[in-house]
Amino acid sequence: MSAQDFLVELGTEELPPKALNTLADAFLAGIEKGLVTAGLKFEAKKVYAAPRRLAVLLTALETQQPDRSINLDGPPRQAAFDAEGNPTQAALGFAKKCGVELSEIDQSGPKLRFSQVITGKPTASLLPTIVEDSLNDLPIPKRMRWGARKEEFVRPTQWLVMLLGDQVIDCTILAQQAGRDSRGHRFHHPHAVRITSPANYAADLRAAYVLADAKERRELISKRTEELARLQEGTAIVPPSLLDEVTALVEWPVPLVCSFEERFLDVPQEALITTMQDNQKYFCLLDVDGKLLPRFITVANIESKDPQQIIAGNEKVVRPRLTDAEFFFKQDKKQKLEDFNLRLQNVVFQEKLGSVYDKAVRVSKLAAYIAPRIGGEAALAARAGLLSKCDLATEMVGEFPEMQGVAGYYYALNDGEPDDVALALNEQYMPRGAGANCRPR
Repeated sequence: MSAQDFLVELGTEELPPKALNTLADAFLAGIEKGLVTAGLKFEAKKVYAAPRRLAVLLTALETQQPDRSINLDGPPRQAAFDAEGNPTQAALGFAKKCGVELSEIDQSGPKLRFSQVITGKPTASLLPTIVEDSLNDLPIPKRMRWGARKEEFVRPTQWLVMLLGDQVIDCTILAQQAGRDSRGHRFHHPHAVRITSPANYAADLRAAYVLADAKERRELISKRTEELARLQEGTAIVPPSLLDEVTALVEWPVPLVCSFEERFLDVPQEALITTMQDNQKYFCLLDVDGKLLPRFITVANIESKDPQQIIAGNEKVVRPRLTDAEFFFKQDKKQKLEDFNLRLQNVVFQEKLGSVYDKAVRVSKLAAYIAPRIGGEAALAARAGLLSKCDLATEMVGEFPEMQGVAGYYYALNDGEPDDVALALNEQYMPRGAGANCRPR
C-alpha cells in the first residue's frame, strides 16, 4: 500500500505559553486516535509547537484506508422463522440492525448471518474530520470567538496548512481554508512561507526565522543561557517550568545579558528572584557563593541589529519591580518583627480557634514544651513560635506570598534575634513542595 508524509499546521494569534506543550501533545494524540479508528498506519510522528502555531508531521501515512469485513451472527433459524416459514420480529430486527433487507441476510446456516466488505476510503477524504475532531477535543478551559464568526478556539486562527505528500487537502477548518502557505517571523519574515513538502516543514520555517520545534528552542535557550552565565562568572537559575514558558514565548530565541543597580542587592535576594522570574520571565544569576549577581538574562524574540536597545529596555522595565521590593523591605524594617503580631490579632484563623496571633501563642507554648525533650532550648523555641506568623502581616509577604518564612528570617536577623530563632521562621515551611529541601543549603 502506498504512503505519503502528512503535515497539518494551524496558525493562530499568540497561544497561552503555559498551555502550549499541553495543547501540542493533545493535538497529536487526537490525530493518532482518529487514525487508529480509521485503521490507518504511519511510520513516525513529530509534533511542533511555537507561539503562533501547532503542527503535526506524520511520516509514511497510508494513502488508502484498508477494506474492512463485517460479519454479524443473528438469531437461530428456529427463532428467526415461525412454523409457516414467516420471519419473526427477531429476524426482522436483525436485518434492520444490519441496515439491509432480510433477503440480503445469509439464511443457509444454523444462524442468520450478515457479511459485508466495506471498501476503504482515500486518506485525503478522512483527514479533515480527523484533524477537526482533534482540535475540538483539545483541553481548552475557555474558548473564544473573533470577529463575526461562530467558530471558537483558544485564540483566533490565521492560516491552515494541510499537505499529504505534495497534495493540498481541500478543506476548511476553524474558518481557515487549507493551503500550503505558512507564516514566518513577525518582524524578520512578515509574509507567507511556502511549505515545499511535509518533510521540509522545519527547514522552510527556519529560513523564515522560526524554530518550530519546541524541544530545539528549549535546548538552544538552555545552552546559550548557561554560556552567558559562565561569561559573567556566575550560574543561571533556570527552573524547568520557567524554561518551558520562555520557550513558548519566542519563535527565534536570542538570550541577552542585562543588569540592575547593585543597591537592590540589599533586599532579600529571594524577593528579587521571585519578581524577576514571575513577572519578567528572566533567568537570574548567582555567584560561586550562591549570592545574587546584579545581572540577569532575558530571551528576546528578535535578532536585533542593536541588541543594546533591547537590553536597555529590559533594564528600564525591571527597575520599578525591584524598587517595589526595596520599598516594601524598607517599610517593614521600620518596626520590629514582633510588632506585626498586633495586626494578626485582627486576622481570623478559624472561627472557634481565634486569630492568627492566638495560633502563634499556641505554637509558642507547644514548642517550649517539646524543645527540652528533643535537646533544644525552650526559650528559643518559644520565641520562634511567637514570631512564626509575624511576617504574614508584612508588606513584603503581602506583595510576594512566596516570601513567607523567608521574610521573617531576614527581619528577625535585622532585629538582632538569635540565629536559631531566625532560621526556625524559615524552616517551619520546609519542605515547600515535593522534592524540595527540608533544610536550607
